[in-house]
Amino acid sequence: MSTLHFYEKPGCAGNARQRALLQAAGHTLIRHDLLSEPWTAQTLLPFLQPLPVSDWFNRAAPAVKSGQVVPEQLDADAALALLLAQPLLIRRPLLQREDGARLVGFEAAAVDRFVGLAASVDRSAPLEGCAAAPDAGPCP
Repeated sequence: MSTLHFYEKPGCAGNARQRALLQAAGHTLIRHDLLSEPWTAQTLLPFLQPLPVSDWFNRAAPAVKSGQVVPEQLDADAALALLLAQPLLIRRPLLQREDGARLVGFEAAAVDRFVGLAASVDRSAPLEGCAAAPDAGPCP
């Protein structure tokens, strides 16, 4: 199994569920606080560059949900500046294997290809996004 760097928002129920799935599959996680990580363009871009700019964003972030930030209207430079200034906007989790390979988000099929998940995981169920009730307030 793999040792993974797992960049998460502390207290996030969705990230807790994702960690549990990875650990159940036998992976060892080195946890990092996504919000306090000293991100720079050089450290964040290797995660993001393979994706379209709109996929860089956490769709459950209050600024995205409210329409204050519209990822589809941003170019890469503007998006990166926003993400560096407001890490809550970064799509999570960010995963990095020991060989340096990186993955953004937690789409079950993509995670399974990246490191493997337990056979019992429902790969069709959404495992990304906020796990709280839609009318719940923001997590701590």
